[in-house]
Amino acid sequence: MHDTPDDIATEAFVDHRELLFSIVYNLLGSVADTEDVLQETWLSWASRSRDGIDGIENPRAYLVRIAVNHALARQSSIRRRRETYIGPWLPEPLVTGAADHAERAESVSMALLVVLETLTPLERAVFVLHEVFGYPHTEIAGILGRSPAAVRQVAHRAREHVLARRPRYQADPNVQRQVTERFLHAIIGGDLEALLRVLAPDVTLWADGGGKAVAAGLRPLHGRDKIARLIIAISHRRPLANLNIRYRTVNGDPSALLFSGDAPFAVIVLDLTPDGEHVSGIYTVTNPDKLARLS
Repeated sequence: MHDTPDDIATEAFVDHRELLFSIVYNLLGSVADTEDVLQETWLSWASRSRDGIDGIENPRAYLVRIAVNHALARQSSIRRRRETYIGPWLPEPLVTGAADHAERAESVSMALLVVLETLTPLERAVFVLHEVFGYPHTEIAGILGRSPAAVRQVAHRAREHVLARRPRYQADPNVQRQVTERFLHAIIGGDLEALLRVLAPDVTLWADGGGKAVAAGLRPLHGRDKIARLIIAISHRRPLANLNIRYRTVNGDPSALLFSGDAPFAVIVLDLTPDGEHVSGIYTVTNPDKLARLS
């Protein structure tokens, strides 16, 4: 029994779905929007397959092009939503683990995703495709409908922008887990001095409650003393000891998921100084809309 054209098209899409998910998520930072883009990609692919896909030499490249361009088309509506978002906006946490496909593990860190938000949609697409997924500039040019020379210029500009805000280094996962535990133990114990010792002097706190949950202000906060005292004050109002802490990998980094009963309460991701000794960035997501998929 021979496969029908619909069967062949479906198999090709399923084979590459995880890659498409990872690319689009890194472009948008939202699982919900990523799933919508993948649905649009499938509809475009299914429509094309009805005309026959024999002429498509590389289904993977074709699908990536469709997905990236659908993601870029969605950027304007996403940016309008974020203009009215209450408080700091953080990417939707993506929990990854051994059971996930390798491509999905390509999701970049929460810290880098925050930096990518400062790029233009075109710069972000070029950076993600080249720096994260290793696409050559010539192939990116075909995906985006630009000349290779133009793509190289955009890539250089995006890379310089990112490196100026986040020098390239990778924290040791074991160290990151240990520092995360020290951070939480200090909060649970209400130990201000221990918390001050784990924070870098110029630490920054991003707290995304989306106006639907308790968060630490409407803007990112800077400075060890201010942040430590605020965290301890908040912990007195809602003790972490009453929450269930589960350590998981979020966007590639060892992180903490906090649950109240079976309901997700918060995700905490820490960014470390290059020496691994202190916390340079704290990312907390308490917006229930962004936690609904966690378990």
